[in-house]
Amino acid sequence: MSTLVCGSIAYDSIMLFGGRFADHILPHQVHILNVAFLVPQLRREFGGCAGNIAYNARLLDDQVWPMATVGQDAQPYLDRLDRLQISRRFVRQLDGSFTAQAFITTDADNNQITAFHPGAMTDSHLNVIPDDGSIKLGIVAPDGRDGMLQHAEQFADRGIPFVFDPGQGLPMFSGPELRWFIERASYVTVNDYEAKLLADRTEMTLPDLSRKVRALIVTHGGAGSQIHADGKVLQIPIAPVREPIDPTGCGDAYRAGLLFGIEQQMDWETIGRLAATMGSIKIERPGGQNHTADRASISERFNAAFGYRPW
Repeated sequence: MSTLVCGSIAYDSIMLFGGRFADHILPHQVHILNVAFLVPQLRREFGGCAGNIAYNARLLDDQVWPMATVGQDAQPYLDRLDRLQISRRFVRQLDGSFTAQAFITTDADNNQITAFHPGAMTDSHLNVIPDDGSIKLGIVAPDGRDGMLQHAEQFADRGIPFVFDPGQGLPMFSGPELRWFIERASYVTVNDYEAKLLADRTEMTLPDLSRKVRALIVTHGGAGSQIHADGKVLQIPIAPVREPIDPTGCGDAYRAGLLFGIEQQMDWETIGRLAATMGSIKIERPGGQNHTADRASISERFNAAFGYRPW
């Protein structure tokens, strides 16, 4: 099965703050917020939702196609995709703009503050979902606003099931627009904060939302995840983590496991546990694409956590 991953390819500048944001941000003073954090550690990493999901899919020996627009500074990233044998068939490079860039500060509690420059991502609508039957599954992850709307419509028009993953792009859309996405999607995945925002904007409860799609997946960080499917709510625990280092990209690793499980027609409990395993492997390394694994080691981690093997 061929999966198309619509989303961003980005550079991540990751900064680690040794304290806690909560100790420096006064709730009653947020209307005049003016704070600075000393971040002695700084790394520049390869990131973006489409790039991260494709990287994790490669660890699963799953070939997915990232679809993204990148800028004139993208050559190091394009060379990396080639080294990883990740297809660039749907990656479009544009002159006159920068590749999307995220500036992420993480505190001692793994809370994150992110500033994001979209750059070439704004023109993601220039990419078009093929209608030649080569794509069997898709995901609409955070991307340019027009691109997300266009790609969701094209997936639906072509009869291709897709995951709607609004992520940090969720605030760009109104309640009616979010309902429009949900009506076309086969699956929806959000974290717990996004789930509350999605329910508020659509004026729908999570059970109501889950009845609109084949599955609604809600991640809860260290508390695991929930999968609403087939009239049930499955509680998915985390896979044990040896040493948590950096949560950057954990959601994308989870989604790579989710897509792989859907492709392979696994049961929902196994899909959730595989996604959780991918997230646990990722959090043990800094950045979104520095962890390593293969199908055998992923199966072993899964077995150690849940007592059986996924394949």
